[in-house]
This record gives sequence, structure tokens and C-alpha cells, in this order.
Amino acid sequence: MKTTKVLICNAYYYPLDPKQWKIAQPYPPLGTLYAASHLRSNGFDIHFRDNNLKENATHVIDAIKENEISYLVIYDDGFNYLTKMCLTNMRDETYRMIKEAKKLGCTVVINSSDSTDHFMEYHEAGVDYVIHGEGEITLLELLQSLEEGKSTNDILGISLKDASGISKNGNRPVLRDLDELNRPAWDLADIQSYKKIWMDNHGYFSLNLATTRGCPYKCNWCAKPIYGNRYNSRSPENVVEEISYLIDTHGAEYFWMCDDIFGLKPNWVKRFNELVQEKNLSFQYKIQSRVDLMLKEDQIKDLVESGADMIWVGAESGSQRILDAMDKGTDVSQIYEACKILKKEGARVAFFLQFGYLGEKWKDIKQTIKMVLDLMPDDIGISVSYPLPGTKFYDKVKFDLVSKANWTDSDDLDLMFENTYKPAFYKTLHRYVHNRYRIKKSWLALKSMVTFSSGKNGFMDLLRGIYHVPQAVLNVLLLKLQSN
Repeated sequence: MKTTKVLICNAYYYPLDPKQWKIAQPYPPLGTLYAASHLRSNGFDIHFRDNNLKENATHVIDAIKENEISYLVIYDDGFNYLTKMCLTNMRDETYRMIKEAKKLGCTVVINSSDSTDHFMEYHEAGVDYVIHGEGEITLLELLQSLEEGKSTNDILGISLKDASGISKNGNRPVLRDLDELNRPAWDLADIQSYKKIWMDNHGYFSLNLATTRGCPYKCNWCAKPIYGNRYNSRSPENVVEEISYLIDTHGAEYFWMCDDIFGLKPNWVKRFNELVQEKNLSFQYKIQSRVDLMLKEDQIKDLVESGADMIWVGAESGSQRILDAMDKGTDVSQIYEACKILKKEGARVAFFLQFGYLGEKWKDIKQTIKMVLDLMPDDIGISVSYPLPGTKFYDKVKFDLVSKANWTDSDDLDLMFENTYKPAFYKTLHRYVHNRYRIKKSWLALKSMVTFSSGKNGFMDLLRGIYHVPQAVLNVLLLKLQSN
């Protein structure tokens, strides 16, 4: 049994991301808990610190001092899409952790989207080893080699800094049998703190779960720095066992299936539903998927029956020209058809929308707004095109990224490259689309109230719509001014 102490933590802080902190839907750092579990099961003395609910890394630095830590492992949650944005608020605090840990004599290891994209800068900041891509197997081999005094020069999946400079080794093959991994170390997380936030703000408790790793599709703006352009799945049996554990142990009622694409493997959803019914489990969940996959009606029925409540789809744009430019591989007609089928089967549907893609014109924007108002999804999430290193889209605009290459936080919404309109236009557009969406929702609520088919939620939608009418007028005037 090894006695060397390893402190493992993540690199995201909800309080430093005001938009997400206000939403009050925090999830434990799942990827970090997987890594902690893998190290612990192989004999390492693990000290875990969760930065998610903290304002800074002071508690991590204090823990290093108090526990004579040999290794600081900053292992970010690659399942959380927020970490892919490489937000500068998070980077600054991570650099602080690195600096203080090196002062205290720690070997520093990091695995994150940001350190993968900018590994040279992280090494210059003091990091000894950057783990690239999927990290559990690499991390264990690295720490075992360091403990045994072996060379790390041939370990796949890392870059390193030593006396001779910075070097990067070859890539490690991906893990194909995900059932080989132990369950995440849920016992190390302060689940009650998460539960209190959820219950106080939403009246129910949700936890995160990953059933797959990677995405095989090739949207040219989507980065996959950790799990890559692949698709490997846990077995339905393995997933249902963990769901049962989280319900029984932590009282979870709802799950965020944080896969890039849920249920792509043939017959996976069908078997998952069968197991849920056999075990008489009662829960709801939300997923991310694609509209072309949702056109399989048999899958939708199994999804809904097994507890799927909200299906988020990457609609992105109502303009076929823009979808084609993105290499999205879907048609606008599929968005319309999938939305109607989902609603018919009793599922709620939500759209991810993206404005500001290279070459987008006002006519494309109008087509997207029309699509939203035609279909009226149950929720919308709006962003502007964000160039992530390692993507074809980034390569197209990287020479325009002079003064700014990353957002400060997820509400930044700054368009960082030259496009049809200025950054201020897109921030106004974000508000305007929400205005139009809320006004239409209010109108539908009013119609429902007239027919006595609406309840409290309909009344609240009506009030929100009244608020958004003057806002829409103001924002459309701003859009006209900012488009000149």
C-alpha cells in the first residue's frame, strides 16, 4: 500500500461564473471523482478538494500545507461542457494553485481542456506534467512511475517539463471498455452541499452521470480535447447500477446525462429502459442529442418511458446555409420534424442556438428566430460562435483573435473575431431572441387560460411576457442601430 499523499482537485468555480452561480444548478466534478476513484483503488492516499462551490483555491493551498502533500493533481471535469470554454477566471485561479503548490514543493500534474489547448503556457507557469486527453490510466501510470523512480519520457498521453525543456509524448489509445473503471468516488464529494442548493432553489435534487465518452460527429466548431472524436459506451447494466446507488445513497431524483450524445449505440436505450422497468426505478433525466437521431420514434418511446424529461438538441440555426457551413450534418426540416415527434411522445425539447457563425447574415438570423417561434421549444440556450483551439472553425478565425481568445466567464458572449456585425450587436440579439420567445410563450399561455387549460405556470409565463414586450421594442431598435 502506497503512503505518498496525493491531493486531487478540479479547476472550475461556480461563484467565478456569475451566470451559472445564479442559475443554481451545480454538479459535482464527475471527471475528478473518476480519477480519484482510480488512484484510490490502486493504493494511493487520496485527499480530495472540490473547487466547484468555492470562490478561490485557498482551501486547496491550506490542505497542501496541512497534509504534507507530495502531488497536486488538478484534474478538471471533462464531462462538464463549461470547462471546454477555457474561461480566464478559472485559468487565473488555477495558475495561483500551481504557483503556491510549487512553492510548497509539490509535483504538479494537470488534466483539463485549457491545459490541453495551451500546454506550453501551463508548463511555463510551473506545471510538471500535463495529461492530454482521457486521463485515468495515464495519471496512474505517471504517479506509479514517479514513485518507483522510473523515467516518464515514454509515458503516452503526457507532456512534461524538465531540465532539457518541454516535450510532448505520443497519444494514448482510448479506453474502450468503460465498465472497467470503478464507480466515481461519490463518497469524497460533499453531496449535501449540492443537494441543499438544489432543494432551496428548485425543490428537487439532481446529480450528473456519464454513460459514454466522446462524440463521432464532426461539427467544425466543436472541440473534444478530453474524450475526442470517438464513441464508447458503458453497458446499460453498469449505468442502472450507479443510478440505483445514487438514488438510494444520496436521494437523487433527477439526472443530467452529461454525454455529448446520449444513446447512440444501437439498442442501448431499449435495454436501458428494460432494466429501469425491471428494477422499478423512479427518476427523471435530461440528455443531449441530435435531431436526426430523434427521428427514430421507437427510441423516443423508450427514452420517455425510462424517465427522459428534457431532450436538448443542437438545433444551432434555422438557416440551412449556416448548418452546412458548420458541417452539422442535419437539415432544418429535421429540426421541425424531430421537435414535433418529441412533443407528441410526451418529451420536452430544448434548443441549443448559436449566432455569429462566420458569414451569418441578417436573413440567416431571421430564419433562426422564425424556427424558434414556429416550434416553441420548452427552453432555449443561446450562445455566440466561440472559436475553440483544435477545431476547423478556430483555424479560420485565429488570426483575428488578437486582444482576446477566451471568455472571462460563460456570460461573456463576446464575439472575438471579425464578422458581419460587432460584438455589441450579438449581445443585444441574445436579449432580443429571449424577448420574442417569452412574448410568444406569454401569448400561448393567454390562449390556454382562455380555454382553462393553463395553471400557475401559464400565469407566470403571461407575466413574463408583459415584461418582455417593452424590452423587445428597445432591443430591436438597438439592433437596427448596431447593424449599421
